[in-house]
Amino acid sequence: MKIAVVGATGNAGSRIVSELLNRGHQVTGISRHPDKLQPRPGLTLLKGDVKDEAGLSKLLAGHDAAIHSVRFLDTDVRSAVGGAKKAGVKRFLVVGGAGSLEIAPGSALVDTPNFPPAYKAEASAGRDFLNTLKTEPELDWTFLSPSVFFNPGERTGKFRVGKDQLLTAPDGQSKISMEDYAIALADEIEHPQHSRQRFTVGY
Repeated sequence: MKIAVVGATGNAGSRIVSELLNRGHQVTGISRHPDKLQPRPGLTLLKGDVKDEAGLSKLLAGHDAAIHSVRFLDTDVRSAVGGAKKAGVKRFLVVGGAGSLEIAPGSALVDTPNFPPAYKAEASAGRDFLNTLKTEPELDWTFLSPSVFFNPGERTGKFRVGKDQLLTAPDGQSKISMEDYAIALADEIEHPQHSRQRFTVGY
């Protein structure tokens, strides 16, 4: 498949690029600073800005899927969605956040008293992005929320999949490596299970 990754130079984006390349896909890495990524066979590097809807649509044209891997405070949901729609991509997948996941029915993690203030704005913006997608009548989207601790780590291939509820391990920790997250996202592209839905992964 031909897959575009917007935000390809970020921690999560670069690992998603590697996972897709290792599976034999043709990948277009889009970033404001594409030179931060090393050239690799099967990888096309392009300069682009997620807030430039017209420019983004041109870069995404001809792709089977587009992955949005950009901090929510650094993006604009209207240009991101509009660019994907104008480009005619079949799938639009978003690297989400954990803040919008439920810890109880109707109670999101971001709204809990102990949620770190430093992350509240980003988490709230992520929830707004998801809520906008839910009102989108045309685009075939998927929003994949990681667990709370989402860092570079080991590629194990062993994780659980959930829907809207935060996943925690028996030790009470909620975490997923970026490498295993990339597996789950690539699996969703190759074998769609969550069309127009949010889902989550964790140990």
